[in-house]
Amino acid sequence: MGYMERFSLHGKKALVTGGSKGIGAVASVVLAEAGADVVIVGRDAVGLDDTRAQITALGRDCLAIEADMRDTDAPRLAAERALAHHGYIDILVNNAGIALIHSLLDMRIDAWDETMAVNLRAPFVIAQALVPAMIAHGGGKIINVSSQAGTVALEGHSAYSASKGGLNLLTRSMAAEWGRYNIQANAISPTVILTPMGEQVWGDPLKGDPMLAKIPAGRFGKPIEVADLILFLASPASDLICGENILIDGGYTAV
Repeated sequence: MGYMERFSLHGKKALVTGGSKGIGAVASVVLAEAGADVVIVGRDAVGLDDTRAQITALGRDCLAIEADMRDTDAPRLAAERALAHHGYIDILVNNAGIALIHSLLDMRIDAWDETMAVNLRAPFVIAQALVPAMIAHGGGKIINVSSQAGTVALEGHSAYSASKGGLNLLTRSMAAEWGRYNIQANAISPTVILTPMGEQVWGDPLKGDPMLAKIPAGRFGKPIEVADLILFLASPASDLICGENILIDGGYTAV
């Protein structure tokens, strides 16, 4: 198998949550460029339309599902729609996430619960709904987009860090239980990525510059850099990687 085949997703069916903007939108297009048909899930109807247009322009099928991962039933219903459309999903990218920034003393219970619902409960629910068909089809890939903040604490990110730390352990649990079915589950933990959410949280130089000073690479990340790692983990080239949390942080956690 040549290197083009090892990184090809030709004939694969992918589902990406948070596919209306940021990392999810870029990753959805990258997966389509590699040959996958893509189901995109998100809250922003306009953003979903834009991502779908980019994917269909590549000649790939794209089903857009408007859904809010905060809702208990939304992940399962989105998975059911995807299964009704394709019959199975080969690649699940749990990318949708929120960051509600509060100190521990100021953290409200509703903000804590909302963070856990989107960042931790939704990836579990949608995977649970998709994996039986994935097993029946011979295997697949699960890529959970976590965060550097799930490995090292950041001030003001208590709920976010707790949710992403939980997602890292959920990923390992998926690998432990589903690896035997040829399902490789892995997490990706980026540093600050310059998406709309990243700009909102870190755009102020008073907050962003001290973080930049801690990154040996001296810069924040770009969505395409995360999307390319997602592509690798979605491809046959990564078939022996299972249960890992790959930090893509410019060296932040190395020092």
